[in-house]
Amino acid sequence: MSLPHAILTALLERPSSGLDLTRRFDRSIGYFWSATHQQIYRELGRLESGGHIRALPTDAPARGQKKAYEVLPAGRAELARWTAAAQDPKPHRDAMLLRLRAAAVVGTAGLEADLRRHLDLHRRQLAEYEEIEKRDFPPGEDSAQARLQHLVLRAGIELETFWTQWLAEALRDLPVVPEDTEGTDGPGDTEQAG
Repeated sequence: MSLPHAILTALLERPSSGLDLTRRFDRSIGYFWSATHQQIYRELGRLESGGHIRALPTDAPARGQKKAYEVLPAGRAELARWTAAAQDPKPHRDAMLLRLRAAAVVGTAGLEADLRRHLDLHRRQLAEYEEIEKRDFPPGEDSAQARLQHLVLRAGIELETFWTQWLAEALRDLPVVPEDTEGTDGPGDTEQAG
């Protein structure tokens, strides 16, 4: 996913100012596509100069006034093109998995505490997602837009469920590997993902 497409999506859902967009990224879109405030403002400028969005006219003077943006037909067409285009899944990169692999050769000292911290963070995120689901997707809400948005949230719930279960298992099964094992060859030295 790219930031311009995330912004176009957000603006099609509701015309917004840059400040409103950054708040929406902090509260919803940011759960699956994060961006800094500076990145959002920079991309708004590019989208506007590219003819994909425009600032809505205001009655007040522009100085100090928040500019609200809306998507132009060219922006909607670009978002539709991007949505329909094929895209391969990206390889998963997670530092925790790499750290576990490294622990096999340098030792597990200190790793258990961070696994517990990660488990707590994922449990909190799961609880937050489940609260959003209860609040925003009550039974009977069946519009196409709501179903698609709920699918995105369900993906987050399923991912957090996976991580909480996997981390709990990792903590149960974490062996103590002493430091300085001198990089001994093990079953993970093959070309497999293990």
